[in-house]
Amino acid sequence: GNRQEHQGCRARCILPIPVQLDHEILTLSSFPRRCAAYSVGRAATRDFPVFIQPNKGAHEVSQSNTSTLSAGAAPVPSQLSPSKAKRNRLSAGFFRFLIVRLLLIIPTVFILVTVVFFVMRATGDPISAALGGRLNPAELHRRIHAAGYDRPLIVQYGDYLVKLLHGDLGTTLTDNQPVSQILLRYGAATLELSVLSLIVALLVGIVLGRLAAKYRDHLADAGIRVFAILCYATPVFFLGLVLKLVFSVWLGVLPASGRSSLESEMQFGRLVSPTGLYIVDALQLGDMSVLSDVLKHAILPSLALGLLTAGVFIRLVRTNVISTYTSGYVEAARSRGVSERRLLSKHAWRPALIPIITVMGMQIAMMLAGAVLTETTFEWKGLGFILADYLKKRDFVAVQGIVILIAVIVSLVNFIVDVVSALLDPRVRY
Repeated sequence: GNRQEHQGCRARCILPIPVQLDHEILTLSSFPRRCAAYSVGRAATRDFPVFIQPNKGAHEVSQSNTSTLSAGAAPVPSQLSPSKAKRNRLSAGFFRFLIVRLLLIIPTVFILVTVVFFVMRATGDPISAALGGRLNPAELHRRIHAAGYDRPLIVQYGDYLVKLLHGDLGTTLTDNQPVSQILLRYGAATLELSVLSLIVALLVGIVLGRLAAKYRDHLADAGIRVFAILCYATPVFFLGLVLKLVFSVWLGVLPASGRSSLESEMQFGRLVSPTGLYIVDALQLGDMSVLSDVLKHAILPSLALGLLTAGVFIRLVRTNVISTYTSGYVEAARSRGVSERRLLSKHAWRPALIPIITVMGMQIAMMLAGAVLTETTFEWKGLGFILADYLKKRDFVAVQGIVILIAVIVSLVNFIVDVVSALLDPRVRY
């Protein structure tokens, strides 16, 4: 007489009516362990273990933190408090995962340094490659001996690693400048271009990807997918040339090359401590005309490089949002009367964000590779521009330093992405 069946549900639940038991614990193994309780406009399904304790005055339904089941209501699963959940995520296993991921950067950079070192010397010593046609044989031999490039290759490699551990990346052969100064001077330009391009890629990729998922298999979806394929398949230098032709030559509304005009460059010379990031330097000057000039010069390179990555983000966002949009918990929210707009913006979007963050690390590496062609096309004097210049001059010492810096940046970005994904995704185990 203590059982009641819910309407539309074949499972039977225990009402909280006091009973007297002669034994310690009665396990209700004969009752269904899955109960579906239906209320107005809502369906909820929960798994819960059922047991009865004596001298409690009621049948109690408990999980790890003992939640009670009232008559006519679905059992609510226990949840950890936010502070306790945060402590569980930041456990010893998480910090062990953090340390392992951080240590993996070392062999990654070491392998890349080794490959670059031996590949660069496959055609001979760097001095002969860079200055062989401009020096007489005696002077060339003297310079090779002074630099130690006539020693065995394994000895040169060991010496290079020792210098690298002390932060000495060497001196360029063609203009006799420390490689570290080259990286500081041109690295800020590449960083600025990469950040602006990533903003373009995220804005275009997320907005169009969500629209394509919302209007799945409609005309808008087909058009967005074609646009994504074109963005991904078009070479970045060709897209850059098209943008220059349209906006600089035909319309004449945007500059075709450079980071700023000559007047702005002269204004930057007044700064006591310039950062190399022209947007930040323009804000330091407080001159809106300089800031406007810098932004105009950055639009076309950022679009060319950002649209290349946006094509990947569009397809990724569309696929993941469609996958979560048709999942069970979204259908349950829809049955409760949640609007389609809220379903898309909250219920389906947040789980779809985790794979996007994961792929973002790989796309940043691709973006740095595309920066070489983008900076060359728009004469944006960053690491990609100077790397192409040193490759033409066959200055292998400078090339090695630039490649090492790019490898470290990519490794650090992937490390950050792994950590963020581990914090956001509860499926990640340490």
